[in-house]
Amino acid sequence: MSSSSRPPGIPYIIANEAAERFSYYGMKVILVVYMVEFLRSGSGASAPMSESEAKTWYHLFSASNYFFPVLGALLADIFLGKYRTIISLSVFYCLGHAALALSDTRVGLFWGLLLIALGSGGIKPCVSAHLGDQFKGEQSPLLQKYFGYFYLAINGGAFVSTLATPWLLVHFGPHVAFGVPGVLMLLATYVFYLGRHTFVALPPAGWSAFRARVFDSAGLRRLGRLVLLYLFIAVFWALNDQTGSSWVLQAQHLERSVSLPMAIVGLDTFKIELLPAQLQALNPFLIFLFVPLFSRWLFPWLNRHGHSGPLLKIGAGFFLAALSFLLLSAVEGMLSRGVTPTILWQVPAYALMTAAEVLVYWTGLEFSYVQAPKELRSFVMGLYLLSIALGNALTAAINATLASDSIAGILSGANYYLGFAALMLVTLALYIPFARTWKVRPNESPE
Repeated sequence: MSSSSRPPGIPYIIANEAAERFSYYGMKVILVVYMVEFLRSGSGASAPMSESEAKTWYHLFSASNYFFPVLGALLADIFLGKYRTIISLSVFYCLGHAALALSDTRVGLFWGLLLIALGSGGIKPCVSAHLGDQFKGEQSPLLQKYFGYFYLAINGGAFVSTLATPWLLVHFGPHVAFGVPGVLMLLATYVFYLGRHTFVALPPAGWSAFRARVFDSAGLRRLGRLVLLYLFIAVFWALNDQTGSSWVLQAQHLERSVSLPMAIVGLDTFKIELLPAQLQALNPFLIFLFVPLFSRWLFPWLNRHGHSGPLLKIGAGFFLAALSFLLLSAVEGMLSRGVTPTILWQVPAYALMTAAEVLVYWTGLEFSYVQAPKELRSFVMGLYLLSIALGNALTAAINATLASDSIAGILSGANYYLGFAALMLVTLALYIPFARTWKVRPNESPE
């Protein structure tokens, strides 16, 4: 196999990721709206959650999704290997979708979210590390390219499902809206199974080799640096994942009727009404624009001017995330004054946050794989994803605290968004000296 040829298992991995991400984002995008509008009691009576309670559940679920990657990584690196771990945990994933589709009660919600968190979270570090394992040493220049395709597959599935499932929820109810993503998860599992004979499937290292690599001095130094980096990144996720909670809830109070000029085709102005959750489709859509834009023009330009490096990109992402929340604070301020701004005010906020996500997530994904010791790559990916769990746990804790009437006014309205923007800027100020002291060694590359 030449260094420029594509490993044969790559199409199965990327197709699996696209279908799996459709299933995940398809259910997640409607979750908050479902909890505050469609949830029922065991007797069939309407039993919706409050907005604060729904945000708490949403972020606890998101946190669980990114806690279980550590367990999935340990299962893969020590016992089963990546391929068998992915196939096994995908079964739990499918059962979780079935629970949500069949029951619209809190019991169904609890078990559905738990099983999806176990399945989705458990396979996350294994799939990205399994992708990297397909490339031999001489093919390492292709690694960034195919991690980019992998990232586009994530957002292709997310884009379609973000537009489709809110519409399915409104017109066909939660059983169909959650059932369709479940079917896509079954498809994802089958596609991955079809590629079993084409994969480079590395065996598990076993407990002895894993323990020796974690606790040797070089392994501890690498892991220690990465863990500190992930603590900073956790604060970013405390902001980023609110696009599915506080941003959606704000959109419910905005003017969602949008006029589209149709003069170019000889028609009068055409109006559409966006559903609150549908604007999240901007995120994957903009990622399709930003990934090639950044990789072909922005990053090479930064390289030519001496401003390259993954840690610099991550810091820039932190700054853009803070700006997006400052913009939403201004929108919330208008609402508090009795003005109802158009939902289009959220568009530049999505653009800022999406650019931040590309700089932080895509960069961190490849950086984590490259920096990880060979025997610990699933484990390191699990630690990287754990930063998302910590960020969502932080947001859930803040919203659970705000549910108390005695302190609800502290971060209400515009102050809610200002508070998170300030948190991100303080984190950036602490991150800058940390990043400057990290000297990436030339030999820390895919092995």
